[in-house]
Amino acid sequence: MNNKNSDLGFSTRAIHHGYNPQEHQGALIPPIYLTSTFTFATVQYGAGCFAGEEPGYFYTRIGNPTLALLEARMAALENGEAAVAFGSGMGAIAATFWTLLRPGDEVIVSRTLYGCTFALLHHGLAEFGVKVRHVDLADLGNLRAAIGPATRMIYCESPANPTMQLVDIAAVAEIARQHPKITFAVDNTYCTPYLQRPLELGADLVVHSATKYLSGHGDITAGIVVTRQALAERIRLQGLKDLTGAVLSPQDAFLLMRGIKTLALRMDRHCANAQAIAQFLQDHPAVAWVAYPGLASFAQHALAKQQMKLPGGMIAFELKDGLDSGRRFMNALGLFSRAVSLGDAESLAQHPASMTHSTYTPEERAEHGIAEGLVRLSVGLEDLADLLADIAQALDASAEPVATRPLLEAVGKARP
Repeated sequence: MNNKNSDLGFSTRAIHHGYNPQEHQGALIPPIYLTSTFTFATVQYGAGCFAGEEPGYFYTRIGNPTLALLEARMAALENGEAAVAFGSGMGAIAATFWTLLRPGDEVIVSRTLYGCTFALLHHGLAEFGVKVRHVDLADLGNLRAAIGPATRMIYCESPANPTMQLVDIAAVAEIARQHPKITFAVDNTYCTPYLQRPLELGADLVVHSATKYLSGHGDITAGIVVTRQALAERIRLQGLKDLTGAVLSPQDAFLLMRGIKTLALRMDRHCANAQAIAQFLQDHPAVAWVAYPGLASFAQHALAKQQMKLPGGMIAFELKDGLDSGRRFMNALGLFSRAVSLGDAESLAQHPASMTHSTYTPEERAEHGIAEGLVRLSVGLEDLADLLADIAQALDASAEPVATRPLLEAVGKARP
């Protein structure tokens, strides 16, 4: 999927694509169109807009100039033909599923998924007659064996939330291409188009929770779908307009574009900090295992180097003494905030089994590879020395119960 500005660098497109200040009275920053509806010069023109025969806007749930610029920019960054913006990542995912799947269809999904995606599939689509089949996509033989005449979609996260398992996107895309009725969709939230571009690897569609790294500042919720023009318009007119109504506000679209301007800079720092922290955790005697694509010990390290520019800012790990020590570790953190979500400037830590993946039963978590003591870190943009000091003192505290320590005390005592 080529974009006419693909010869420009990533950050240049993130800052400039689709906008000419001279077309907007010289305003350097794109205006925000805070309107729900638009007027028509004539009845005939309005009818043409509604019929899709005339260019123009008539209602922000279907289109808005601020959202249109965001969508054009995201399509350029993912090297796709078109994008659709949503009010949340789950809005984007739900609109995609509801548009493409019908009762009797089957969707093949990767072994582990974000908890709300899992819930939507099993407590939403499955109850409406869509068959959901989890497959370990690390073994392509599993995928080939699972595809049947009712299969209409393959959906995965790479890396997976929270286990960090990767999917060989190019290899899965090659299999999907052999079945014209199958749409291959990838959740690219963890990586962003700066680190990984699934469409270039052969995927048909990309979804993002733009709440995360794309925004980068933890102050909005948003979602994005990027795909072919015709499919994007189908998702817009069915999944967004009629089935979910999950519209993004123009104000939040503006904030999202502001965040995207610094995406490359931020991702470089997220990745550098995470690499150092993952290595520190791996070498610590209290840690049982660490899952991070940038470690040579990571089982899919070679695949990560093949399809990701950098290994990302997310880390999963577990302590040797199990769940209780993991809880003590988290309660002792001072600089890392205990919070769900990811991709913010602030470093975050959370316990998936009791938080983001609590929609799984204990048996389902075991089946899908989510250890009860797994801790997920979203490594932020703070100074590395301070983050390492906080991790070190929390690991020391995990050996015995301690009260949560104030930020300055916790970090200060950990310093030499």
